[in-house]
Amino acid sequence: MNESIESTLNMFVFLALELTTLFLVISYLVGVIQYYIPPSKIEALLSSKKGKGHIIAAFLGAITPFCSCSTIPFLKGLLRARAGFGPMLVFLFASPLLNPIVLGLFTVTFGWQVALFYFSVAIIVSVSAGVILEKLGFEQYVKEEDYIETPSSGCASKCSTKERPVSKWLKIWQSTWKDFKAVLPYLAISITVGAVIHGFVPAEFIASVANKDNLLAIPIAAVIGIPLYIRAAAMIPLSSVLVSMGMGLGAVMALIIGSAGASLTEVILLKSLFKNQMIIAFLVVVLSMAVGAGTLYSLLF
Repeated sequence: MNESIESTLNMFVFLALELTTLFLVISYLVGVIQYYIPPSKIEALLSSKKGKGHIIAAFLGAITPFCSCSTIPFLKGLLRARAGFGPMLVFLFASPLLNPIVLGLFTVTFGWQVALFYFSVAIIVSVSAGVILEKLGFEQYVKEEDYIETPSSGCASKCSTKERPVSKWLKIWQSTWKDFKAVLPYLAISITVGAVIHGFVPAEFIASVANKDNLLAIPIAAVIGIPLYIRAAAMIPLSSVLVSMGMGLGAVMALIIGSAGASLTEVILLKSLFKNQMIIAFLVVVLSMAVGAGTLYSLLF
């Protein structure tokens, strides 16, 4: 029990420092990008006409080394830039699953065939989901306030009797800090839940309920993956340990996609952007991708 408590506290501190730093840094960088690249250009680049925006968003997600949670501030920037809704969702699905680090680890751990299979499934499902949800009108489930640029003070100090212009860098920081304060309650809840699960759910338990002999191993692994906050880059090396404990490779694939694609931490943070209908649709897509990829992998390899 003491070890579990210690592990929980250590993970809480790690997540708090990591996610706070990532959110502030990425939000600030997005603000800088938006300052130099007008929203109209981003909107044009990621427009959904002829599907080009969806493909661009998928490959943008593939080259950005974001985890599921650090995708959120970038997503807020895309919303404010009025980027196409479908391409924005493609980026949301693809970014945490596909980046050079993850693909490199997949290649080293499982071989290039499995890495190519993983890449193909993630790209195809991400693009398809973005197109389908856009066609079904799920954009209505984005909270209206997410499209509004956070106002910043025009004075460097409220205590100053004489107003003086604020530099663009300080304006970007003020906007970033207001965004951070708005998402802080969701961040605190997600960090606490993630840390508790990490400290009290051992790898042995995961392997035991998703072993090769269990016909429901793949869907169970996909569902188990969601409460875990483990990056794909960390999950892939861990997967070799799980396999040695008796977990099937198809279930491992489902666990990786479930954990990296829709961690509980990310889902809680998405509540600050989306209404419940969009959250449910997001979970359905990731779970379907995890179960489908795991099942197909078991049949092909």
